[in-house]
Amino acid sequence: MNFNFETKSVSLREGHRIYFSSDFHLGVPSVEKSRDRERLIVKWLESIEHDAQIIFLVGDIFDFWFEYGHVVPKGFTRLLGKLAQLSDRGIELILFTGNHDMWMFGYLKDEIGATIYRNPVNFEITDYYGNKKSVLVGHGDGLGPGDHVYKILKRIFENKFFQGVFRFVHPDVGIWIANEWSKRSRIANINKGEEKFMGEDYEWLLVYCKEVEKEQHHDYYIFGHRHLMLDLTVNEGSRYINLGEWVTKQAHQAYAAFDGKIMELNQFK
Repeated sequence: MNFNFETKSVSLREGHRIYFSSDFHLGVPSVEKSRDRERLIVKWLESIEHDAQIIFLVGDIFDFWFEYGHVVPKGFTRLLGKLAQLSDRGIELILFTGNHDMWMFGYLKDEIGATIYRNPVNFEITDYYGNKKSVLVGHGDGLGPGDHVYKILKRIFENKFFQGVFRFVHPDVGIWIANEWSKRSRIANINKGEEKFMGEDYEWLLVYCKEVEKEQHHDYYIFGHRHLMLDLTVNEGSRYINLGEWVTKQAHQAYAAFDGKIMELNQFK
């Protein structure tokens, strides 16, 4: 395999940190519960803004998001307002699209100053003292072995032609269809129980990290999507961290914090 990742350089200022979180799935399972969760996420952002230099939101922030020419899904004003405030203060916002919100285009870039990525990106992070770490970040959907049906669907959903066709559907109808589809997703059906870790040989993102590591070294692999809070060894000098999720009864409310030397996986309570 050949892994060609876009590489970005980051210089971490003294006394600052980089934060990562994912899988908020705002919009499900109900307006009320989503809004309560949104308030909690805003509290988390307020708790880290004193030393945050960059905040990564690593996909599936919304359970559904589609940008029409002049229309976006309503709601999420508390989160978007807070993110805009953080951006105005000079905190860099980096968002990755997930399998639920891959139809981000220009709106969040224009309104809150976020940088949007669709594929894993390698961040070469150098701290104030010159220490350098390589961190590969992505949502995680469609990576590794298996999940062939979704990989086909993803190619369809990312196709410009099919996106254009969907834009011809009236937003009221299109968003209704999407919300009905969303109700059938695994994250909306919270009574079916939490995701289970089936062992390292069957954890496909860990398998993917090990394949990448054979060709190029990364100190950390940061992904979401699995809805499991994981901190696993890839090899002696590399770790795979999964950021869990914020929406089910077993929600982890997890986030990672990196100070240039140490990557910590924490829970916000």
